[in-house]
Amino acid sequence: MPSNRYLRITAAVTGSLALAAGLTACGGSSPAGSADSAGGKGGGEKVVTVYSADGLKSDKGDGWYDKVFADFTKKTGIEVKYVEGGSGEMVQRAVREKTNTQADVLITLPPFIQQADGKGLLQAYTPQGADKVNGANKSSDGKWTSVVNNYFGFIYNKKELAAAPKTWEELLDPKYKGKLQYSTPGVAGDGTAVLIKAMHDFGGKEPANAYLKKLQANNVGPSSSTSKLAPKTDKGELLVANGDVQMNFAQSKSMPNLGIWFPAKDGGKPTTFSLPYAAGLVDKAPHTENGRKLLDHLLSEDAQKLVSGVGGGFPARTDVKPTDANAVELTQLMTGVEIFEPDWADIDKNLAGYVDAWKSATGS
Repeated sequence: MPSNRYLRITAAVTGSLALAAGLTACGGSSPAGSADSAGGKGGGEKVVTVYSADGLKSDKGDGWYDKVFADFTKKTGIEVKYVEGGSGEMVQRAVREKTNTQADVLITLPPFIQQADGKGLLQAYTPQGADKVNGANKSSDGKWTSVVNNYFGFIYNKKELAAAPKTWEELLDPKYKGKLQYSTPGVAGDGTAVLIKAMHDFGGKEPANAYLKKLQANNVGPSSSTSKLAPKTDKGELLVANGDVQMNFAQSKSMPNLGIWFPAKDGGKPTTFSLPYAAGLVDKAPHTENGRKLLDHLLSEDAQKLVSGVGGGFPARTDVKPTDANAVELTQLMTGVEIFEPDWADIDKNLAGYVDAWKSATGS
């Protein structure tokens, strides 16, 4: 069955850039006039390659990607080749391959989708259903559209801690030394989100980095992928880590010690911001037409209705309003949390400077 072929492909490449490199080599070796060349012109080859930030696929095969990719293959006969990593990692890979493009669809968290656009990696395509996505969650020129809405958050170990921490300042307590970790700003989307939220909550780059410099005494160290931190937190190797609501909510179904929380500045309210999975069609994609079909499928009503129940996230389409148990629980989780909107244009323009300032402050 087509879905079985999809599962064999993802099992070979998911989460492994070494194996994915082998996939790239195979794709790059196709001679002119081959199926690959035909696919580049009109999608003749029945394959589409997705480069994505981690979080939407499950190791157990029951994630949102697992379900919607299998449905897509069954519907179209097009197999999905899937490669995942940190948001920045996926963009950097696509940049390196610019003269020999391998990916058809790129899915990352902000600000890396804007970064991909700025580097000329994306071509304009407005998927069917994109008119139902809020303006803030898509580009005005059709270069990218959110397919799953999401929010930045933190996790803690519910078994080791009687209650979630409430403030950033609590994390400076020596009890968190060697028990706290956040993914790397500038590399991971959620790691960059730590810096964005800290700048918002503390009122700017300098006070945020002054705090993060203090926090470094408790920090385990860098991690290129945020998804790796949840298993460590569930086992008690870590007490606190960063993440995002969709990914951590989905992980909590098989990791019972995970709890989600949102830090507040001492005396303030807990805050977060939208951190959607945003998808774009890669410029000069080898299978452009197949990429368009997949983007249409990801934003279809059928796929969007599965976002909460299967993926543990929030539909990107405003006309899809799920009422499943997960949707109810997610609504309760977000109650009382203040949602702010970052200045993505500023962050895209100044990201390198913000990351350099963080590196200098923390010695990273």
